[in-house]
Amino acid sequence: MLAGLHQADDPNLLMGYKTNDDAGVYRLSDDLAIVVTADFITPPVNDPYQFGQIAAANAISDVYAMGGTPKVCLNLVSFPSKILPPDDLNRIVAGALDKITEAGAVLAGGHSVEDSEPKFGLAVVGTVHPERFWTNAGAKPGDVLVLTKPIGSGVLFNANLKGWVPPAAMAECIRVVSALNKLAAEALHQFEVHAVTDVTGFGLAGHALEVAKASSATLEIEMAALPIMDQALEMYRKGMNTGVNAFNERLTEGLAQFEGQWPEWKRQILFDPQTSGGLLVALPAEQAEHLLAALQAIPTPAAHIIGRALPLQCSRYLIFK
Repeated sequence: MLAGLHQADDPNLLMGYKTNDDAGVYRLSDDLAIVVTADFITPPVNDPYQFGQIAAANAISDVYAMGGTPKVCLNLVSFPSKILPPDDLNRIVAGALDKITEAGAVLAGGHSVEDSEPKFGLAVVGTVHPERFWTNAGAKPGDVLVLTKPIGSGVLFNANLKGWVPPAAMAECIRVVSALNKLAAEALHQFEVHAVTDVTGFGLAGHALEVAKASSATLEIEMAALPIMDQALEMYRKGMNTGVNAFNERLTEGLAQFEGQWPEWKRQILFDPQTSGGLLVALPAEQAEHLLAALQAIPTPAAHIIGRALPLQCSRYLIFK
């Protein structure tokens, strides 16, 4: 939708929307740039406080994916005030403030509108050196791919509405999606990072495709190496899905290939829409094990090598094997 729109060129806009990166980057001076992003979601859980935590972690993650440090946040609120009590909104914002504070940022206000369904998120401003921000466009052949959170939250949230998910598995899912990518991003600053994105609504396949396209490379992902949330594959095997999987799968049509015989219910995990997912990182192979050790020492929810970058394979941007 944005492809046909044009704006005045500004050399200080270091990262806009052309490569579908996670946030914009604008240079203020020779040694200071701001990272700007906005994101909001509908409630994946019933608890207002947890909803606020998850939504805030999800929005702040875009700044970490660009190598930035979150500084200032604004609430973005849609709320059915004639249906839900004011205390619910208070608890949503309290949960968000908990994560904003953990990130070392501040809440400066925000905006709310009346709506039939609650929605919440943040506009976030962070800072980064104008020559040291990360993008999704630098993966190089020979790079190793590392993922810092397990996938599967989309199908678990859907299945939980029907009471299919065991309480322990649901509690672990909420713990993972509530976790900031702060410590993982700090660990990454010690390494030669070539490309980074956070895995959210387009699923692992969709966000990997963005990296591959922006980098003019093919990403080869090992299905057996994927960190997957407990019970997520079982939910797909039982026939559960999400309303987004089919759209995410269509994004990869003609651009991805599967090697080996993988049942459809296993393939679906690649298209599972994540909320507040982990960082997908491309870095030199010789640094991968050291990064894993650093991530495991923190610890992060996951620290898995899931594949590698290859020279572009005849417009096949993704290979799943």
